Amino acid sequence: MPSPYRAIFATPGTKGFTAAGLIGRMPLSMVGIGVLTMVTELGGSYALAGGITATIALSAAAVGPQVSRLVDQHGQRRVLRPATLIAAASVTGLLIAAAQGWPSWTLFVFAVVAGCVPSVGSMVRARWTALFRDTPQLHTAYSFESIVDELCFIVGPPLAATLSAGWFPEAGPVVAVVFLVTGVWWLTALTATEPEPHPRHEHSDLSSALRSPGLRVLVATFVATGAIFGSVDVATLAFAEEHGNKSLGGVFLAVWAFGSCLAGIVFGLMHFKGKAEPRWVVGISAMAVSMIPLLLAGNLPFLAVALFVSGLAIAPTMITTMALIEAHVPHAKLTEGMTWISTGLAVGIALGSSVTGWVVDAAGARTGYVVSISAGAAAAAVAFAGYRRLTRPAQGEEPATDGDGDSTERQHGDRVA
Repeated sequence: MPSPYRAIFATPGTKGFTAAGLIGRMPLSMVGIGVLTMVTELGGSYALAGGITATIALSAAAVGPQVSRLVDQHGQRRVLRPATLIAAASVTGLLIAAAQGWPSWTLFVFAVVAGCVPSVGSMVRARWTALFRDTPQLHTAYSFESIVDELCFIVGPPLAATLSAGWFPEAGPVVAVVFLVTGVWWLTALTATEPEPHPRHEHSDLSSALRSPGLRVLVATFVATGAIFGSVDVATLAFAEEHGNKSLGGVFLAVWAFGSCLAGIVFGLMHFKGKAEPRWVVGISAMAVSMIPLLLAGNLPFLAVALFVSGLAIAPTMITTMALIEAHVPHAKLTEGMTWISTGLAVGIALGSSVTGWVVDAAGARTGYVVSISAGAAAAAVAFAGYRRLTRPAQGEEPATDGDGDSTERQHGDRVA
């Protein structure tokens, strides 16, 4: 039987925008670790480094959905290129300020503007959705995109940490900026697969996609999920440093992403019947439970195994989340809806990394995983509390339909998901 992954790339243009998206989203995994490593290599504390990365994430959380909303209205090329130039210039200013020893407040100013960076992953997923909406191939495409995300987190953290720790402190973020500009310029040059924009005059509903109750549940849950990611990043880097090899922190984070990548590959090959919502709740719960062994790690090998196992729940949960977004958000607001999930993650990462930085400075690296466990418990609690909202269509919004009149949301429950 031919691979479903091979089948989706039979469509012209898919290989090009996938490759461009891979390059363009590498900074997602590199900037945070690169800035953390850079600041600490230059003599700053984990608290300062965590505060700066948190500021970047919070700024991205505020600006990112607005950038994506403009993309839905005006198209990817017209919006992404200027937004990318602003983000690249801001990160460059941050590196100069850090290298020259400027006052700490200048670092935070540049970090705020750096939040203009676009959500490249959302742009690529929007292209897949435009090609395969209401078909089983969309599940495979979303699965592949989660695999790409994890590949970025396998390669990105050790690359950024190694460059900044072994070459010069600013090297990791510099390479991340180069990836961002290259990937976005390549992606926006591929106009044949760019989704059609939806100008304001073509639809009367100018409200945000966040009006959807289901989307609000997903976003709230992913704030807590992002706190898991942010806390694990900081605690793992600090744990490796306490055990004598700071550069191993990036390698261990790659092991975590590798576990997720393997799970995503398998998940994309599987066929599911029934509703996606229960699988999503199970995935969130599994992520929460998998944080417990991290707190028990007393040495580096144990930590590596615990991170690999905990990573197995990430990609399947993200894939199911994207399917639920497609069911709860109108087509004209899809890119914005997907970016709101990234926003929730960004806010959570900001909170998780900042709080964990303070905890690590005060009580040691392993105690930082207490934040991870707490965030996992919060994610599961929100998922269970909001489950009913996910099982019904968004109020005031008409679900997308196929040619036979079946709602997209119902298809996500009845067809292969």
